[in-house]
Parts: sequence; C-alpha cells; structure tokens
Amino acid sequence: MTAIPLASHQKVQRRTLGVLSAVQIVSGVGIAVMLALSSLTVYELSGSEAISGLAGTAAVLGTALMALPAARAADGGGRRAGLSLAYGTALLGCLAAVASIELVSWPLLLVSLVLVGAGSAGNLSARYAATDLAPPGQTARHLSLVVWAATIGSVAGPNLADPADGLGMDLGLNHSAGPFALAALAFAVALVVINAGLRPDPLLLARQGREVTVARKRQPLRAAVETVKASPAARIGLLTIASGHTAMVSVMSMTPVHLDHGHAGISVIGMVLSLHIAGMFMFSPLVGWAADRFGRALVATAGMGILVAAGLLAAFGGHNVPVITAGLILLGLGWSCTLVSGSALLTEAVEIDRRPAVQGLSDLTMNVCGAAGALVAGAIVGVVSYLALGVITAALTGVTGVVIWRRRGTTSLKSPA
Repeated sequence: MTAIPLASHQKVQRRTLGVLSAVQIVSGVGIAVMLALSSLTVYELSGSEAISGLAGTAAVLGTALMALPAARAADGGGRRAGLSLAYGTALLGCLAAVASIELVSWPLLLVSLVLVGAGSAGNLSARYAATDLAPPGQTARHLSLVVWAATIGSVAGPNLADPADGLGMDLGLNHSAGPFALAALAFAVALVVINAGLRPDPLLLARQGREVTVARKRQPLRAAVETVKASPAARIGLLTIASGHTAMVSVMSMTPVHLDHGHAGISVIGMVLSLHIAGMFMFSPLVGWAADRFGRALVATAGMGILVAAGLLAAFGGHNVPVITAGLILLGLGWSCTLVSGSALLTEAVEIDRRPAVQGLSDLTMNVCGAAGALVAGAIVGVVSYLALGVITAALTGVTGVVIWRRRGTTSLKSPA
C-alpha cells in the first residue's frame, strides 16, 4: 500500500465511518428480516414448535462460528477481507434458505440459518473496524456511531418482510421465500459497498510503518487468549462485553413468553421488543461520548447498574406491560453501555497487530455466553419463574459491576498502540 501521510488519516476515517454505517443499515435489514421470520418459517415447514425454537440457536451458532474466521481474514488481509467473508457467507445462507423453502426442507433451512448468522458476525466486526484510525481518546465515540447505524436497518427490516413476501410470490417463489430473497439482496449490496468503499483499508493503514507480527502465524485463538490473559484492562473489557450481553439475551429471550402468558397480544409484544431494540442502539452515540469523556470503567459500571434495574423491573413488574416495557428499554440501554465501553477498552488494551484476533475472541465469547444464557433462562423460567430470572440476572450483573469498579485502576483511556 502506498504510504499515506498521518494528516490524511482523519479524512480516511470519516470515509470509513460513512461506509461502515451504510453497511450496518443495509445488512441490518437482512439480519432483522431473518430474526423476524426464521422461527415462524421453520415452524411452517416442520409443524413443530420445538424445532422452530432451533432457528434462533442456529443463527447464534453461525455468528459465533464466524467470529474467529472473520477475525483471521482481517488479520491477514485487512477489515475488507474479514467483512467480505462474513457478509458473503450470509449471502450464501440466504440463497440456501430460499432453496430450502422451495424444497420444503426444514433441516436444510436450519443449516442455512447457521450461514445467515455470519451476517451478525459481520456487523459486530464492523464496530471494531471503526476504531482502527480513531484519534486517541475518541475510540468509543467512533465505535458507537457504527453501532447506532444498526438502528435503521433493525427497524426497517421487519417492516419490509411483508411486502417482500408478496413480491416473492409474484416472482413465483413459495410462501416465506421472498423475505429471505430480500435479505440476500441486502447482503449482496453490503458486499459491494464494503469492497468499493473501504479503500484504503483502515486496519492496513493503521499498521502502516509498524513492524507487525500477525497473529495468523500462530494459532489465532491461542494468541488471543494469551494476549487477554496478559492484560488486566483487556480482561475487564471482555468481562464487560460478555456479562452485559448474557444478561440482555437472558431476560429478552424469555420476555415474549412471559408477556404471552399475561395474555398480551402479538402487536403489544412486538411493540415492547421494538422499544427494547431502540434502547440497544439509539443512545449509543451518547454512550460513546460518555465513555470517552468520563472513562470506560465508569460507563461499564453504570451499564451494569442499569442492567440491575432492568432485571428488577422485569422481575417485579408482573404482567404490567408499561413496567415490563421500561425494563426492556433499560435492558437495551445497559447492553449498549457495556458493549461500547467494553469494546473500546478491549481495543485500546492491545497492540494493533493483536487486535483482530482478540476482537474475534470477544465476539465468540459474547455469542457463546448469550446462547448459554438463553438456555439457562429458559430452564429458570420453566422450573421456577420469570421473577426468579430477573432477580438472578440483577444479582449477577450487580456483582460484575462491583468487580469492574474495583478494578478500574487497571484500565486506561490511552491506547498502548
């Protein structure tokens, strides 16, 4: 790559943020359509509610499985390579999903959803791509702007599912295939935007002029684990991300069931989940500003405190929809605080040549923890109650918040790179 003066990095970063935000919007449509319809489509093909529950598991599994390969591709070829791998895999998954619906095969659809889950891995990786050229002290702010862009796609996606279904049937596709065709188009556009717009590559530019020992020369997972173990700040960052995500997924996954048991209608449940998603993304720029201004540890601890309040509102709200809604909004906001502050802290804690591997480990960990949290949450609600789930979540996140605050001295606003 031709050397680019440091004075030009700011201009490249503005372009990078614009490209990544556009990709988040477009790919967010594909992901939201998949999340909105996957369980229902699997149910229509299989006729089994138990099997339909595997749709979400398949997508989360796909996100987790893509985390390290995408990180390794970025490590060797830059952010463009890593994101292309993730979105390209999701595109293939959507096309396979259309084929599975045409063939009326729910096993093939589940396999397809594993591939589609790679799209979420791409969106998670995009937030880290926003940090490569971020000026010192503004990592969280730049990262949060890309996270915020996901709001648009997340809101627009489900609203486009019904028109896409009708358009698909007009084109001769079977029922429910149209939205997955729309998702395929979204990921195809994301691929084009990434490859055309992400030039120069932010990671390769950030490494320019440095002596880089790329983690791919060793086992990337082992290298990432060793790096995190050696850095107290990286450990706190990873703990923040994984804990916040686990708490959010655990309560959110069981809330629709709880509301249904309280005789809430589908429209009410949809409204509650929409407001929850708004809480996750809409305030992320403010969260990023606060993390840069007041410190990552403070915002991470505040995020845990918000998650405690969310868990308690969910626990003691009964079937009161306004109270549950407030709890879910706070649940989203707490997740935003932990994701943005934890990601910034993790990124700044390691050298530029180790970042892709460590970031891949972070995304793998958070998705595995989220999937485990959803399974445990189901067991808690099934054996005890939704109230118990809220109390347990609040207690665990409260303890985590105390740990983060007590170890705040190990964190730094200044990147060692």
